[in-house]
Amino acid sequence: MKIAYLLGAAILLPILSGLFLLLFKDRIKNRNLKCIGIFLVMAVTSALVVMLMLENDCELVFWKLTNLLEIRMRLDDLARLFAGMTVAAWTLGGVFSFEYMKHEDHEDRYYGFYLIVMGILIALDHAGNLITLYLFFEMMTLTSLPMVLHNLSHEAVMAGLKYLFYSVAGAFMALFGIFYLYANGVGHVFYEGGYLLRLDSYTGTWGMTLFVLMLMIVGFGTKAGMFPMHGWLPTAHPVAPAPASAVLSGIITKSGVLAIVRVVFYTVGADAIRDTWVQYAWMILALITIFMGSMMAYKERLLKKRLAYSTVSQVSYILFGLSTLSVDGVIGGLSHFVFHSVVKNCLFLAAGAIIYKTGKKTVQELGGLGKEMPVTMWCFTLVSITLVGIPPTSGFVSKWYLAMGSLKTGMGFYSWFGPVVLLLSAMLTAGYLLPVSIRAFFPGKEYDYEKQKKREPNLLMLIPMLLFTAAAVLFGIFPGMFMAFLQNLAAGMMQAGGGI
Repeated sequence: MKIAYLLGAAILLPILSGLFLLLFKDRIKNRNLKCIGIFLVMAVTSALVVMLMLENDCELVFWKLTNLLEIRMRLDDLARLFAGMTVAAWTLGGVFSFEYMKHEDHEDRYYGFYLIVMGILIALDHAGNLITLYLFFEMMTLTSLPMVLHNLSHEAVMAGLKYLFYSVAGAFMALFGIFYLYANGVGHVFYEGGYLLRLDSYTGTWGMTLFVLMLMIVGFGTKAGMFPMHGWLPTAHPVAPAPASAVLSGIITKSGVLAIVRVVFYTVGADAIRDTWVQYAWMILALITIFMGSMMAYKERLLKKRLAYSTVSQVSYILFGLSTLSVDGVIGGLSHFVFHSVVKNCLFLAAGAIIYKTGKKTVQELGGLGKEMPVTMWCFTLVSITLVGIPPTSGFVSKWYLAMGSLKTGMGFYSWFGPVVLLLSAMLTAGYLLPVSIRAFFPGKEYDYEKQKKREPNLLMLIPMLLFTAAAVLFGIFPGMFMAFLQNLAAGMMQAGGGI
């Protein structure tokens, strides 16, 4: 009962607080008091999630629709990993918002939906079967849409519609797969390692099963920006406010990763698709996305859009690691989930700080900014180095495991082609991020050093960026305990039919 109360409170507190803010936004006139209240909600929610993380694994049925349709929640290591990262990023992004959103209209509406999405994501992270996963996945799309639409410009409305159409189309593809699996006795519960091959009562045909699994990977992969359903991401992220772009890129895109993990490793099992056309197709799509996203980012001149294309590429690093169906590959993918979330949150917040203080949005305008905003640009530079994968930062650790996982698959051409693509992408990542820092710190003779002025943002903006930067570097220097946790998690995910 204790776990049920903790989980229920962690989900409902931000949702109800967000609804209260939307309904009574005109009643609260004191902005400082409002921001303190929002921070307290996020802090208490984070504390509840931390308390949950310390509890033993369990499953809970919150609501029984029919004998087969249950709202089932699950507390396990995967839920701990995703929920922990969600509340950390959401809280720091919220603190950054308190200063950034001063110059935005409809601030109360933004915070209302920001809190609601936080609660829904915590529920999604703890979903215990496919129908619960789908329910909160769709709710997340609908409630995060207003953050994309926020300024209600023509560009924002079109980007929001694109986000909605792509997301709903992907979710419906996944829903067809859920229908099929449920009809044949699979998906009503999650088990480590999956259980389709161990289920004697499974009645589905093998060819159709593989088809619906591929459909689910592509459908849920839409939220992760995987080719060919990636088009919404570079359109939606740049138009949203910077802290919304940060959590969209750092957390919401990873909900697609979570859904794929639950389908492949907790429902059907890795052995069900190993050495089938589904594994090869999944890996090919991930590698195409990695290279294509890096190329598009390299060509892009608008800073936030460059970072959005970078997200297209980097999230597919995670999907590539999962597609290897190897322990090392899964460790690499899950570690890159955390490291990329930390890095991309920081990069978007840094871009937001630059826009807030200077109004500059393109890469060409950033010359000399390292002289005017040194702390911000040092944060940008250090996390950029992390994303490239230069040791001793955390990006090197995840990419090492990704390469090792690929080389150990025994998939012939693909086992070595994957690391080649990762190296090419790393070079392109250096090409589209590091020149920003070089231009900022070494602007050349044309820069007027006499008239430079400090434009560093205040602590509400700086502290989240500094914490994300410290995490990006320290995870690489001291990876031991975290990687041991992921080793146990990956080993459980890869076991054959655990729990049956």
